[in-house]
Amino acid sequence: MTDLNNSITNLKKKYREIFATSLEEINKRIEEIKPKDFSGDILDTYVKGSEGYIWQEQVVKLLNEDISKEIYRKLNEILAYRVKFKCVGCATCCNLACSEFSPEELKIKAQNGDNFANQFLSIFIPYTSKEEARAVYPEYIELLEENKEDKVYFYHCPKLTKDNRCSDYENRPQICRDFPDNPLTLLPKSCGYSEWKSEIEPITLMLHSMLEIVAFYTNKIINLHKNIV
Repeated sequence: MTDLNNSITNLKKKYREIFATSLEEINKRIEEIKPKDFSGDILDTYVKGSEGYIWQEQVVKLLNEDISKEIYRKLNEILAYRVKFKCVGCATCCNLACSEFSPEELKIKAQNGDNFANQFLSIFIPYTSKEEARAVYPEYIELLEENKEDKVYFYHCPKLTKDNRCSDYENRPQICRDFPDNPLTLLPKSCGYSEWKSEIEPITLMLHSMLEIVAFYTNKIINLHKNIV
């Protein structure tokens, strides 16, 4: 349990450091296209059509057409690199699948056409209680509680055999074939993809921080422009 707590603490610290670096880099890109001898800030309010207003429009374009595309290109490369690693059959993902959504919420999402929710419900069933899930992976449940994570629901696959093998492997849904598709997913060391996660975690943190910054600036500027008469 100590190792897990240290891991999450170090991850948060690392993300703060990477976020600061990413913010500095993006601000540098924003300043590079700033009009010459212009003294205003990117989040100031400017008259429509003014030099500052046009600069803000150019920044939104830079963020969403240049920086964002590069971020997603690199994220796709990270996911492609995942194929070099293989599942070793620890079955943690089968025994303890987590979701922020309750079974009822997932059903509604599936009825509304959510493909992931539909696949998830086709294979996983909820544990009757948190205590039942705790018996499978006590360290992870404790980690969530100690870090005061939002409500999490726990599920398991009923097709798992006693020797931790899938009894319907050839027909497993795409979400099983693609797992883990998030490099920041908490994985046990026994997982065959834990090495992949450790190797690409720094760049993934950087890319996620950049997406967060891009979204912040984009939303701020769009809202500023909405309020200009």
